[in-house]
Amino acid sequence: MSSDNTLASLTPQEADFSLVLGGPLYQLLLRAHLSGDTLQLLSRRILVLTGVAWLPLLLLTVQAGTAWGGQVALPFLYSIDIHVRLLIALPLLVVAELIVHQRMLPVIGQFVLRGLVSEADRERFDDAIASALRWRNSLTAEVILLALVYVVGVGVIWRTQTALEVSSWYAGMAEGHFVPTLAGWWLGCVSLPLFQFLLLRWYYRIFIWIRFLWQVSRIRLQLCPLHPDRCGGMGFLGSISYAFTPLLAAQGVVMAGMIADRIFHTGAKLLEFRLELTVLVAFAVAVVLLPMLLFSMQLSQARRQGSREVGMLALRYARDFDQKWLRGGAPADEPLLGSGDIQSLADLGNSFTVITEMKLVPFSKRTVLQLVGATLLPVAPLTLTMISLDELLSQLFKILL
Repeated sequence: MSSDNTLASLTPQEADFSLVLGGPLYQLLLRAHLSGDTLQLLSRRILVLTGVAWLPLLLLTVQAGTAWGGQVALPFLYSIDIHVRLLIALPLLVVAELIVHQRMLPVIGQFVLRGLVSEADRERFDDAIASALRWRNSLTAEVILLALVYVVGVGVIWRTQTALEVSSWYAGMAEGHFVPTLAGWWLGCVSLPLFQFLLLRWYYRIFIWIRFLWQVSRIRLQLCPLHPDRCGGMGFLGSISYAFTPLLAAQGVVMAGMIADRIFHTGAKLLEFRLELTVLVAFAVAVVLLPMLLFSMQLSQARRQGSREVGMLALRYARDFDQKWLRGGAPADEPLLGSGDIQSLADLGNSFTVITEMKLVPFSKRTVLQLVGATLLPVAPLTLTMISLDELLSQLFKILL
């Protein structure tokens, strides 16, 4: 089959499946000329979103004299948490959309192009895609996410868990209560909701992805135990994991900013946040990789079946080889030198090795380590708070000299 005919065999939904090209916010960005049909205008989108979230805070605090002055315990320019959220993590969430779209676009069609989904199950596969797209485009879902952001994200989690209990650029003390400043109102009504909505929408998309994989895992896939990817031909699915790296990095940036504020403004120590960092890494990696365990049962069954079938074939060939070359069954005029029988026997052994090494998950340990590294990398600079500059330089000189 030619490549043109192969591509033509995909339906439009199979060829153009995307987790991110849809939803009310996507349509709004299109109308505002902040995005193209395939997420063009990335720089413009980042500049506008970060500008709306961060720039008014700077202007309002400059006007109020709380940008860098000593009127409050926490001036705006010293608020590390807010800066890394809005200037680093928020752009990462926007960049992640483009990366996930580009990585996922050719992947879904691989289920069909590789023959993993039979023609008999093609309708069920297309129904799973159509269902995922309906959830992605849901207006109700994004309205609920927005409500959760304002009621829970800002109203509860930010006020009780994240905000520092010191006089700051976003809130002052009056009769024992924190009273938001103008910058604080913008933070609570615009900046934080925008960031939290983008983050929460990402986990909603991951939920759609998990639901889609669950539906596909219920289809009897035509796996090939002899495939050299050691994954029955599903190795392509693991490549999507790397696309979520900017999302995990954004989560790490948020955690690093929160910890940094507490280290520099409340005297906390980095080691006090061991539990939070462990939970963050476990959760972030789990939501990306655990959904792929849905295919483990089918991969295990394919490995067992392949082992039996190739084992029987190898046994018959080995017996014939033994009878021919070791028991005198070969014709007298047939030379052993140059015979393909020995190479075929070796090839059968290699095929059996491929099956026994077949993985039960479409990803590797390297994938896990890279995702863990992406999540923890933003926290790494904070380890310098555990040692003074003099001590650090002294240790470096000892190592080098």
